[in-house]
Amino acid sequence: MESILSSTMSAIGTMLGLAFLGVGIGLGILGSKVAEAVGRNPETKNDIVHSVMIIAVVMTVLLLVLFALIFLLLYFNPYAI
Repeated sequence: MESILSSTMSAIGTMLGLAFLGVGIGLGILGSKVAEAVGRNPETKNDIVHSVMIIAVVMTVLLLVLFALIFLLLYFNPYAI
């Protein structure tokens, strides 16, 4: 029983760490490409920023879904008997 809970905590920590790492790296790469695109073609700035905001909102929603899954694992662990 305790090994299952400790394994669950370890998996939750790994999931959170990798999720934040992935979102951080992804938004960093996205920001650099946006700066590059606006620098090359400044008149399309509004279209590019609008598209980037949609992508950032989708990434945030997916991160919130991950939090919901993590809380589900914390409080309703199907492997804990």
